[in-house]
Amino acid sequence: MKERKDDWMRTYTGKKFWPFDPRPEDIDIYDIAHSLSLQCRFNGHCKVFYSVAQHSVLVSEIVKHKQAFPALLHDAPESYLGDIIQPLKKNLKEIHSIEKRLLEIILEHFGIEDYNQDEIYRADKILLVTEMRDLMTSPPETWEESKLYRPLPKKIIPLSCKKAERLFLKRYAELK
Repeated sequence: MKERKDDWMRTYTGKKFWPFDPRPEDIDIYDIAHSLSLQCRFNGHCKVFYSVAQHSVLVSEIVKHKQAFPALLHDAPESYLGDIIQPLKKNLKEIHSIEKRLLEIILEHFGIEDYNQDEIYRADKILLVTEMRDLMTSPPETWEESKLYRPLPKKIIPLSCKKAERLFLKRYAELK
């Protein structure tokens, strides 16, 4: 095994993690759950704190059961890279490829071979329009997603960080 560079980060569980050279053995569900529970969706531009962890659980509940586990982990790279807003992600191709590679490593770590990107993307967009309705102020103009997807009937009630982390880990245990 070749030596890694010094560009690593320390995770919640105290491990070294190399964002530019991730390996399956570096991944830890507790790091993912904790970090995502502390990250606010929309870069914090919602009415109240709403975590990426809770978002991930809700996405996992929209898809068919076969895709629930991959859907739970669809934003797991953000636990190591941060939740980068879409306008930036679209224009920073390098971060997009780093995030894509990291998702592949995460899926490999958890033994997930069937990742239906289209189904998860659709569920993510349905949840996005639901989040816009429930958690954000009125937009200055209509988002394209609002024309393409219908929000869920049930209103989203944001959880505290600790509750979101526990919910994420509980959903993980159910699906694993």
